Amino acid sequence: MSQLTEIRWHARAGQGAVTAAKLVADTALLQGNYIQACPEYGPERTGAPLKAYTRVSDEPIQVRNNILNPDIVIVMDDTLLSSIDVIEGIKEDGLVIMNTTMTGEEARRAIKAPEGVRVYVLDATGIALDTIGKDMPNTPLVGALAKVTGMFPAELVKKRFELTNGKKFSREMIERNFASVDRAYEEVHE
Repeated sequence: MSQLTEIRWHARAGQGAVTAAKLVADTALLQGNYIQACPEYGPERTGAPLKAYTRVSDEPIQVRNNILNPDIVIVMDDTLLSSIDVIEGIKEDGLVIMNTTMTGEEARRAIKAPEGVRVYVLDATGIALDTIGKDMPNTPLVGALAKVTGMFPAELVKKRFELTNGKKFSREMIERNFASVDRAYEEVHE
């Protein structure tokens, strides 16, 4: 039986959600999975809400639409909770990873998570500021995803990150992103 995992990302333009969606897909590709990653946005300005999608499967992916019933929801900015139902359509046994300083229980209440949905939290913004030096929570959230789901090891995330960004970023910036992945892997919790 094939295993298809669908991830929906909620973020604001400029936070790196599209880049994170692609990093997850490309990391899964290194393991031989079939992948899709795409954004859903129009002429967004920095700070405008947007969605991105990632699909990972061990068999070819036939669907091409937006993800309406995600297995995983990643919330890159908890200020979106006041205007967007981030868990709309989530599967009964789905999971949410949220960039927030709320406790897991506070986050669960804030999104009105049903009984079977697992909610994980981490201060990805704080991690990014400490390690990368910028408010870019995308790389830490991918590290958290690796820990929570076991889809791939954190070392593979770092390998893919370097393959993609090795010519674009300095060695120091690559190492800082590696540190953000490692910290998120250790700090994400329910």
